[in-house]
Amino acid sequence: MNFEQTTTSIKESKPLEFGSIFSRSIELFKKVWLQGFLTLMLTFILILPFYFLVYGPILAAGISDPEMIGREEMSPALTRAMVVLVPLFIAGVMTVSVALNSAFLRICMLKDTNSTKPDDYFYFFKDGRWKDSLKLGLIVLGLSLLGAALCGIGIFYFIVPISLMSAFYAFNENLSATEITKASFQLGNKNWLTIFGLIIVMGLVAELGVILCFVGILFTAMLGKIPIYFIYKDAMKNK
Repeated sequence: MNFEQTTTSIKESKPLEFGSIFSRSIELFKKVWLQGFLTLMLTFILILPFYFLVYGPILAAGISDPEMIGREEMSPALTRAMVVLVPLFIAGVMTVSVALNSAFLRICMLKDTNSTKPDDYFYFFKDGRWKDSLKLGLIVLGLSLLGAALCGIGIFYFIVPISLMSAFYAFNENLSATEITKASFQLGNKNWLTIFGLIIVMGLVAELGVILCFVGILFTAMLGKIPIYFIYKDAMKNK
């Protein structure tokens, strides 16, 4: 589906139904809770090297020059290193986040349709797709910073299109990062209140995992992502 077809589908789509998406998300969670847990664990594992990339030089500098801690300022050499390493850290973390979130939504689709295809958590790292994941990750970062700059209020608006980007990326690889962003805003603006409500309510439900000795949150955290799959599915098919 190209960008023109995508925008047409959004225009012709029916209003999203909160109750239907909520109930189907709960049912699908029963099938993908393990995949959600694995996605979360892979996220932690894959971003860990980027933390070492940033904090490694700081630790090394602190060991070689203990007085630096007392001065509460970095040496010129460390400052120059951070100028290079921090952007790499941010780009790496955002790429991993977008790629794995999109892969999880793709897995949700496979389970929902009873597909026999294997779960592929690294799908959006393969065949050069990591470049698109990087581009989309940087756009998400930019929108997040813009939302925060608007006295924090803007983030409440941007959270809807930002959440939708992974779905358009997961299910429509023909779209560029810019087109994905435009489509996400179009769908988000049309159903903003419903989508925002689903994100907040399902996020709160996912937090109930803390009841299980706090470890349970690792198994329920990805529940908050599942409605995005049904939002995309309903918007693209209900005309």
